[in-house]
Amino acid sequence: MTAKPPPSEKSAAAPLALCWVALIAYASLFPFTGWRNQGLMPWAYIDEALPQYWTRFDVLANFAGYAPLGLLLTLAWSASGRLRPWLAALLAALAAAALSFALEALQTYLPLRIASNLDLALNAAGAAAGAMAALALEKTGLAGRWRRFRRRWFAPDARGALVLLALWPVGLLYPTPVALGLGHVYERVEAALAALLKDTPWLEWLPLREFELQPLLPGVQVLCVALGAAAPCLLGYGVMQGAARRVPFALAALLAGVATLALSFALTWGPASAWGWLRAPQIGGLAGGALMALLALPLPQRACLALLAVALGAQLWLLNEAPLSAYDAANLQQWEQGCFIHFYGLAQWVGWLWPFATLAYALFRLFGRRHASPPVRPDGKAGPF
Repeated sequence: MTAKPPPSEKSAAAPLALCWVALIAYASLFPFTGWRNQGLMPWAYIDEALPQYWTRFDVLANFAGYAPLGLLLTLAWSASGRLRPWLAALLAALAAAALSFALEALQTYLPLRIASNLDLALNAAGAAAGAMAALALEKTGLAGRWRRFRRRWFAPDARGALVLLALWPVGLLYPTPVALGLGHVYERVEAALAALLKDTPWLEWLPLREFELQPLLPGVQVLCVALGAAAPCLLGYGVMQGAARRVPFALAALLAGVATLALSFALTWGPASAWGWLRAPQIGGLAGGALMALLALPLPQRACLALLAVALGAQLWLLNEAPLSAYDAANLQQWEQGCFIHFYGLAQWVGWLWPFATLAYALFRLFGRRHASPPVRPDGKAGPF
């Protein structure tokens, strides 16, 4: 049986699995409007004939969408030490299949969605494949190697930071007004509140801005990109020790951000436009972010977290002083009309909320703990995923 980790060490796979459940639920029930009883039992789709019309994308999306859930649930439950890996894999596959059954049943009440037994079968197969992949990782020792690596590089209580780092590229997939510029929400929140309070006396209490938003100047764009590039580096520095480990981590984080932006543009405009975003302000900003990460290498963890809070606060203030440009609106229209219509929304929400969640995490680690984090232990015992 997998050794149970110490109480101070918790697996990052469990919260990542919950995030993936949210993604699946969003993709399955989007656009959440038009709920009504159509006179059908919610499980009636089980006995229906297989759909006559389907696309390769639908098949791949339904299979691949549930594979990470089976993988993460298996790793989370096996890492807890309470379940044998094979039992964790079996329960993960069954839990994912039950989730698919429930979501397909809910689609019966959405006129814009069609409950499908083929989707259920593909979802269950994908989850089983993910669970088997996790079981293979356990049996071959690769999962144990990752746990030993995590214990050597990161603090035992680094789960929150690892989850945020894993979600950062997801937020970058949705087109942003500035490269690496997450959290551009003020204009949308202002418009949503105005629409919500329309024809009510509370509309006059809404603190609307009296000046017109102006596009970001090139120099401000460079600064926003630099702060966005430095943010994941500083977040990682806040839960890891030693400059020798921070250097490859920062390089990997910057490369992940660049690759994700290229993927976002490729999904939006086609593979030939993957590098269309990489222009002078973005190049200068990436260089500035790399310089910030380099200068922060020798700083202690708490200082890195304090710098992270300052960087996120500054970037959020600068970004939310700018409107959504026509170019950004074209990007969003491409996403909303494309084959990713059921997936773009969650990436959008991650991009909106990630800097606020990271800022809250940094402030909690700075001021919400009476004692410092335990030192990273270099031993090689099995730990959490």
